[in-house]
Amino acid sequence: MDPAQHARSFGAAADAYARARPGYPQDAVRFLVPRPGRVLDLGAGTGKFSAALLAAGHEVVAVEPSTRMLAQLRTALPGLEAHEGSAEATGLPDASVDAVVVAQAWHWVDPARAVPEVARVLRPGGTLGLVWNLRDDTVDWVRQVWSIAQRGTEQEMGAEDTELDAPFGPPQRFTTRHVHVTDRAGVLDLVASRSYVIVRPEAERVELLARVGEVLDGVFGPGDPVAVPYLTHCTRFTRG
Repeated sequence: MDPAQHARSFGAAADAYARARPGYPQDAVRFLVPRPGRVLDLGAGTGKFSAALLAAGHEVVAVEPSTRMLAQLRTALPGLEAHEGSAEATGLPDASVDAVVVAQAWHWVDPARAVPEVARVLRPGGTLGLVWNLRDDTVDWVRQVWSIAQRGTEQEMGAEDTELDAPFGPPQRFTTRHVHVTDRAGVLDLVASRSYVIVRPEAERVELLARVGEVLDGVFGPGDPVAVPYLTHCTRFTRG
C-alpha cells in the first residue's frame, strides 16, 4: 500500500480518531517541551497533543494538512490558532516558535524537506520533539486485537531511532507509561481509526471489527471500562 495513501486516509475517520485516540501524559509533555514558550504542534490531527500543551501552560499554534482533522481540532479547542499546512511547508514565519512537537506523525513526513523547515521556524536553542503512543502488546487481549487489525499489513510505524543532521544536536530519549480508559465502542473506534484499517475495502473492515468485538466480548462484560495500556516514546532534539 502506498504510504502517501495511508497518510491521506485519516480525514475519512476524523470523528473516530477524535473520540478514540488517547491523550498524552504530562511527564512526556514536560520532557518534550522543557521550557515555557510558543509551541508549534505540527501534524496536530484532532488536537490531542495541543490539548496537553495547553494544559501545561504553553502558547500553542497548530498546523495540520487534513481539513477534516483540522475541523475536529477547532471544535475541540475553539480559539486555538490553527491552520492548514505540513511539516514541509508550515506557513509560519522564520524563528517564530520556541519548540516544535510532532505527535504520531514524523514517519509520514519527508525528512529532507521537513528538517530544514522545522529548523527555519525554530528559534536558536529551540527544540524539536517527536512522540509516539504505542500500545503495550505484552497484555494478551491487546496483542490479540492488534494481530487481527494488522493482519496482512506491515507493522505499524512508530518510535524508530530517529537521528537528525545539523543544525540539530544529538537525540535525547524518554519513555513513560500511561493508561487510556475507554469502553468497547472506544476500542473499536481506536482500531477503525488506524490507516491500515481505513484503507481496506468496506466488507473487510466490517469483518475485521466484528472479530475484534469477539475478542473484547471474551474479556470484558457489557458496559465494563476498558483500560488500554500505552508506552509513550519521546525523542527531543535541540536546534543549534
